[in-house]
Amino acid sequence: MNSNLTSLSRNLRKRHTDAERLLWRHLRSKQIEGLKFRRQEPVGKYIVDFVCFDRKVVIEVDGGQHAEEGADKERDKWLNKEGFQVLRFWNNEVLLNPGGVLEVIRGNCLKSPSPQSPPIPKRVAAKGRFDKGGENRGRFHTKV
Repeated sequence: MNSNLTSLSRNLRKRHTDAERLLWRHLRSKQIEGLKFRRQEPVGKYIVDFVCFDRKVVIEVDGGQHAEEGADKERDKWLNKEGFQVLRFWNNEVLLNPGGVLEVIRGNCLKSPSPQSPPIPKRVAAKGRFDKGGENRGRFHTKV
């Protein structure tokens, strides 16, 4: 990982907006469906406000600095290409309607597919007998 991005993301974690602080209180510690979110996290060449890698959901909380959409569109396009769903909210949306914002996040996280789990191996019935008594009581014996 790029060390410049890592140090920048650390600095951004110290200087978050009121809206980011409020949202983080609800996202941290796996409070939404047991999912782990990270804040001000490098993803590729970008630093995103919040990300859930398990569901590939990125959350951006935008203030006045995001009034120009060109850079945001390019960033969203790259994140989408990498398989991330990007949810954008204005600061005032988070501050005035945190419950509604959290419902949108929860709904999108539930719709996003989780990574493929390895298939559960099928059980193979062993051939042999179960000893009900004697010194080998409770043990299963297979024929060789």
